[in-house]
Amino acid sequence: EWLRGETKLPLVLKGIIAAEDAVLAVERGVDGIIVSNHGGRQLDGTEATLHALPRVVDAVAGRAEVLMDGGVRRGTDVVKALALGARAVLVGRPCLWGLAAAGEEGVLRVLEMFRQELMLAMALCGCPDLGAIDRSLIASA
Repeated sequence: EWLRGETKLPLVLKGIIAAEDAVLAVERGVDGIIVSNHGGRQLDGTEATLHALPRVVDAVAGRAEVLMDGGVRRGTDVVKALALGARAVLVGRPCLWGLAAAGEEGVLRVLEMFRQELMLAMALCGCPDLGAIDRSLIASA
C-alpha cells in the first residue's frame, strides 16, 4: 500500500505462488503479478509455477495482469502457460545458456528457437494467433 501511494507507475509483484497472496496483492493495488518460485533457489521443494498458475489466475479474476516465470524451457511451455491464463511468460535461464554458449548470437538463436517452437505448437493445436490459446487446450488429469 505504501509503495502504491508513492508512484503512479505500474506496480508488478514477483514471487507469488499462492492464490491467497495474489488476492492480497491485488487488494493492495498491484497492477501485475508474476507467478514465480524464484527458480527453486530459495525453496528447492516448492511447487512448480505452471501448477500454481491456474489458481492464481482464477483468484485474480482479471483484476491484474498475471505473468509466469520459471520452468519455461521451450515453446510448448509458453503455450501451456498462456493456455492456463498467463498474459506473458518470462524466459531467463535458456537465454543465459545461449549467452554462455555463443554470446549475443546464442541468445538470438535461443529466442528464435522459442519462436519457431511456439509457432509449431500453435499450428498443431489449431491456434491461428495467440488469442486463440485458452484452457481448452489443456487436458485435466
